[in-house]
Amino acid sequence: MIPLYRAGRSALHRMPVGAKFLFIFLAALSASIFRENPWVLLVIWASVLAGYVLSGLGPGALLAQLWRLKWLVLVLTLPGLIFLSPAETAFNLTRVLAVVLLAALFTLSTATSDILSGCERLLRPLDPQLARFGLSSERISLGLSLTIRSVPVILSFYSEIREAQRARGMRPTPRATVMPLLVMSLRHAEETAEALAARGVR
Repeated sequence: MIPLYRAGRSALHRMPVGAKFLFIFLAALSASIFRENPWVLLVIWASVLAGYVLSGLGPGALLAQLWRLKWLVLVLTLPGLIFLSPAETAFNLTRVLAVVLLAALFTLSTATSDILSGCERLLRPLDPQLARFGLSSERISLGLSLTIRSVPVILSFYSEIREAQRARGMRPTPRATVMPLLVMSLRHAEETAEALAARGVR
């Protein structure tokens, strides 16, 4: 598995997982409700910048994350300019990027073990109700943690594919990109499943 967490002693690293989750949820909710409010987006982006600086990751890590999202920017921008106004496209793009960068910051500053334990503590009181559906706080927290980790992992796979294509002088095409990305993602899922099975997780 690709290590994404960057150890540190900043206030952001020490912040409880629940508080980080709540902040990202509120930021995403605010960005969805106040879709075209520039002040709301400005506050969220200020939070993104402050988070990367205060966490010790620095502007370099933020720029690296933005570079990884360049194709997402392209995918969101081109259809937006066709079907929406430039202003609506800009609002949509900045809203999505801000939330994705917050999620990436969460992954970079939070150890997976902390994510699991935080989710378990939050959901443990609901275990009797969850058991009726064959679920448990441990299973849900594990699934949530794996989902969060999968986003930057798949983005890193995409970057590897593009670098390999660039080294070979290949032009990016959907077929040449999607197929290896699908294979790498499935292989990663299989390795993750084997690692979980080896630890007794079914």
